[in-house]
Amino acid sequence: MPTLMVIIGSTRPGRAGLPIAEWFAERAKQHGHFDLRIADLAAIGLPLLADPHHPRLRQYVHQHTWDWSAQVEEADAFVVVTPEYNYGYPAAVKNAIDHLSQEWAYAPVGFVSYGGVAAGTRAVQQLKQVVTTLRMVPVFESVNIPFHAQLIHDGVLAATPVMADAATAMLDELARVEEGMRPLRSAAVRQPR
Repeated sequence: MPTLMVIIGSTRPGRAGLPIAEWFAERAKQHGHFDLRIADLAAIGLPLLADPHHPRLRQYVHQHTWDWSAQVEEADAFVVVTPEYNYGYPAAVKNAIDHLSQEWAYAPVGFVSYGGVAAGTRAVQQLKQVVTTLRMVPVFESVNIPFHAQLIHDGVLAATPVMADAATAMLDELARVEEGMRPLRSAAVRQPR
């Protein structure tokens, strides 16, 4: 069974990303196609680009980077749960992506975004530019949640049927693209530690 890593992109105290990611993770479990992993950037706590060498070289000097590298390399597909801050995505997401290079290659990626009226879609458009540079394949289907604060009560997201349908469509497409990309991902050159 392929592994799906759900990356929780917000690190703010009281963040909406946690209940949104928990809801999506439950949908992914019900979908049944993926073995699920959660990567909570708040818990991982990557410092801002602390390794002196370009990530492309995989000459990491810090254990936290090796640990992050191993987690990402074990995944076959990704979903980034991201808010939209000032028309963009959080610095923690960019930092997590930029810590690595080869580990992301030839993996499909989907997005669960949230915000106000734009539902985080502007953040996703910026992220698509970044992930394609790393040879990731963003899927068209996504989950975009407008006015998310109205849907969270006592730390639990009350998802709408539209959100549930969007999650299923995205998971279906991630499964199709992951299967097609698997030979490329398996053949990608990986340098052992």
